[in-house]
Amino acid sequence: MRTVAGQVFLLQLVIVLLLITATVVALLLQARRDTTDEARHRTLAVAETFANSPGMLAALGSRDPSAVLQPRAEEARKGSGVDYLVVWNTDGLRYTHPDPALIGEHVVGPYEEVLAAARAGRSHTETFQASTGPTVNSAAPVTRPDGSLAGVVSVGITVERVEDVAGAQLPLLVGGAAGALALAAGGSVLVSRRLRRQTHGLGPAEMTRMYEHHDAVLHSVREGVLIVGGDGRLLLVNDEARRLLDLPPDAEQRTVAELGLDPDAGELLLSGRTATDEVHLAGERLLAVNLRPVDHRGGPAGSVATLRDTTELRALAGRAEVARERLRMLYDAGVRLGTTLDVVRTAEELAEVATPRFADFVTVELLDPVLRGEEPVGAGLVMCRVAIRGRGDVPPFIPVGERIPWLPGTPMAVGLAGARSVLEADLAAAHGWRAQDPERARQILDHGVHSLISAPLRARGIILGLANFWRSEQEPFEAEDLSFADELTARAAVAVDNARRYTHEHTMAVTLQRSLLPHTLPEQSGVEAAHRYLPAQAGVGGDWFDVIPLPGARVGLVVGDVVGHGLHAAATMGRLRTAVHNFSALDLPPDELLSHLDELVTRIDQEEGAGEYAGAGAGAGTGAGAGAGAGAGAGAGAGTGAGAGAGAGGSDLPGITGATCLYAIYDPVTGVCSMARAGHPGPALVRPDGTVTFPDVPVSPPLGLGGGLPFEAAQLTLAVGSRLVLFTDGLVEHRGRDLDTGLEMLRTALTHAEGTPEQTCTAVLDALLPPHPADDIALLVARTRILDPDRVAEWEVPSDPAAVSRVRSEVTRRLDAWGLEASAFTTELVVSELVTNAIRYGIPPVRLRLLNDRNSLICEVSDGSSTSPHLRRATTTDEGGRGLFLVAQFAERWGTRYTARGKVIWTEQPTHAEEAFPAEPSADDLLAQWGDEG
Repeated sequence: MRTVAGQVFLLQLVIVLLLITATVVALLLQARRDTTDEARHRTLAVAETFANSPGMLAALGSRDPSAVLQPRAEEARKGSGVDYLVVWNTDGLRYTHPDPALIGEHVVGPYEEVLAAARAGRSHTETFQASTGPTVNSAAPVTRPDGSLAGVVSVGITVERVEDVAGAQLPLLVGGAAGALALAAGGSVLVSRRLRRQTHGLGPAEMTRMYEHHDAVLHSVREGVLIVGGDGRLLLVNDEARRLLDLPPDAEQRTVAELGLDPDAGELLLSGRTATDEVHLAGERLLAVNLRPVDHRGGPAGSVATLRDTTELRALAGRAEVARERLRMLYDAGVRLGTTLDVVRTAEELAEVATPRFADFVTVELLDPVLRGEEPVGAGLVMCRVAIRGRGDVPPFIPVGERIPWLPGTPMAVGLAGARSVLEADLAAAHGWRAQDPERARQILDHGVHSLISAPLRARGIILGLANFWRSEQEPFEAEDLSFADELTARAAVAVDNARRYTHEHTMAVTLQRSLLPHTLPEQSGVEAAHRYLPAQAGVGGDWFDVIPLPGARVGLVVGDVVGHGLHAAATMGRLRTAVHNFSALDLPPDELLSHLDELVTRIDQEEGAGEYAGAGAGAGTGAGAGAGAGAGAGAGAGTGAGAGAGAGGSDLPGITGATCLYAIYDPVTGVCSMARAGHPGPALVRPDGTVTFPDVPVSPPLGLGGGLPFEAAQLTLAVGSRLVLFTDGLVEHRGRDLDTGLEMLRTALTHAEGTPEQTCTAVLDALLPPHPADDIALLVARTRILDPDRVAEWEVPSDPAAVSRVRSEVTRRLDAWGLEASAFTTELVVSELVTNAIRYGIPPVRLRLLNDRNSLICEVSDGSSTSPHLRRATTTDEGGRGLFLVAQFAERWGTRYTARGKVIWTEQPTHAEEAFPAEPSADDLLAQWGDEG
């Protein structure tokens, strides 16, 4: 106990010395503060007293203030013990100063603040550092009775001159220190005696023995105990804590960060916060940690922690983690499944989601009708494998693309028959699945696959396919895995069914679209044409094209685009194509044809908006049929095509308004191409030398948006071998490419594209087709030809009926030159009737033109009249009306084409030998036509 008492005495001695030192320092600081306060009070009192002394104002107002005030100021300075007493006026000039030589000089330093306080009637005190040490200066104003400032009295004194108040207290301080030391010595004796009483007289040996007993008890408990100091060092750890935390032997006195604990557990021990049964991982153990700080009662900083092994809770925690992971997997499945609306890709997404988090390998099979977009009838056992996914080297499963007839007794067949998932936890012990392919089953087992879940893909009560989950590296499947497999495949089945429905609708739309587009291009001598049509991935659109043979060996080239996608867009495209066909039968120029088409679109949309679908069909028929006149098939065609399309619509479907179209007519006789467009991209022209241009074709609003405004047409003269490229906007414009960039890419592709129109189409699509087209694409390439001038004959016919016979003779000679003697009789009859009618009923000039086309002979008679003849059956009493009927009987086709200066009556006759002579008319028909008036 002497050692303890000595330590206590030494501690007390140190404390007393510290107290004495602190007291001396405090006394010095207090004295310094008191000295400064004393200096401030003394200077201020002297300044205010002198400023208010009698006769002060009179002295300041005298002729020589210094003579009056200097003796008085020096007397007051010496009597008060200050360093200086200076009187100065408002201009800063001194009247008094301890040094007479400075009287009349300006005061030194900034005095504006002092002067401002004086003018306000206030005294001013400040402390500043002078050459003689810290100095206190006080200034008091001298004011007149009216309150104005007469002068200022400044008094200063250095702090050192103030009497030191601390000197008298030093003896008392020394005496107090001596007394404290005496008390410390006595206290040590008392403490030593008190310790002995509190330990019940135990000596050091007994205290050591007691500590050993306490240590044994501490280390025998089944809970780990740790004491961590405030500096993060481990002060005490028992055996159980060493075992649980796998601590080294020298763990004590080391910082917690050096012990290699789990980061979360180490952070908790250093936090010093209160924790109750927090679970942390320590190696292979789960520990429940309780932590309490020990410095809340003023003790040393630190904390005490107890540890309890809760490894038995790990299995429960593992199952909870599995549940969380599966919920996360189901969420991922909801996000990733069905993103492409493709049945095969959806099956692949199912396999990708399930591997490797649920299974090591996944195979997916679908029924054949599902792949075609059809709804399966019944649960067939024959399926097509569409997806295999797995980690690492995939076992030798039946490859993708093969059709698999599942044998009865296999888990797959059992699951399909019962519409439920089937578990094979041990494939090595199961025999049913081996019957499908014993050799392949053996190879799969050799690959390490040991368990299987086969789950049907079932949506709306219909089985669409099968998903097989295989494990090789993970633990075998258990019964509780079946519910998750059912949930996962149920979500996948909905996505597959949605993709199947989309495939079905897409297939229908594509079928309808392709059935409405031309399957082959008609043979004609004006151009050599090739085409391409590619539907969009998102769905079939309304892009379309056409090549229409026109009278006079001319050809019509059309491309168009309907707003939207799907069945309605395809049906709308068919309606517009039919309308263009029938309007072209009227032989209208491009601008007038688009005007009629614009009116038709507007009327159909208005009538469909009002629910008058039948009226829309009738309107289409009336519009085309009324103008056809001589074209017997034109009116009926328009009524059937456009009317039927309109009648199929519905009020919830989008209208036709907004569709675009480009219509061009090329004449191989003159090489002139006239065209007009309604909101559609203009064509590209590749000249024979390879130069690519984009002709300036006036653009008009899309169909239905023109508001009745006229369309404008452009005329181009094309050299032989020029390529006219018509296209829809899907070719040059899409989400990642603007129109200007697309047109420049098209120019580059056409510049390097040589050869036939077919080769040009291929080169253009290779250069411009995007990986995933968002819009469908229609492309039409036409290479121009010129009809040989030797195959064209023209005559100017005088307005004299006698000229008819001469014209017939010239026509016969030209037919002989062409080798068409077999067509001479029919052609003479047609020419005679048409020229006679033009001379009798038309307006000069009258012209006749014969065109020897590839398979037909074309006869054209033009005059300046716009009156068109009408076909009718003459009665027995009629004097005329039989000539045009004979023309219709002997010609294959005939019609009327209006021009800017009149009209053209044209006929076409086949030039093949077997077709040159028409069918022999009946006797009644021949007799009925007797007469010479057309």
